[in-house]
Amino acid sequence: MNERQQRAERALATLGSHRSAHQRLNIQCPRSHHVAGVYETEVGLVYQAIEGPHAHGSKDRVDTTHHGGARGTEYVDLLAAGPMSDDGLPAWCDCGPWTLSRTQLIEDAALRPGTVRVG
Repeated sequence: MNERQQRAERALATLGSHRSAHQRLNIQCPRSHHVAGVYETEVGLVYQAIEGPHAHGSKDRVDTTHHGGARGTEYVDLLAAGPMSDDGLPAWCDCGPWTLSRTQLIEDAALRPGTVRVG
């Protein structure tokens, strides 16, 4: 994990259990699965997604895949691009893996906060 991601992770952690109150974007696939989120934090907008199989909401079972595998890996990064930042951001839902555009998410967060559908 690089320094940018560590800063983003710390900023997201400071939001505590009321993280959803700070959510700027909720990214969903065409089937309404949660793909990723963008949150307003003290260091700016932070992107967060789970790569791999995981639960989708508070009523889902604990993050256990159908075959008993481990929970997906959390990916966190500052949304603002740095000099070495890739435009592609990894994400995942039951439909499979996604690559989201950092540039598009920045535009979406500025123009129309709320739920964004990808795909």
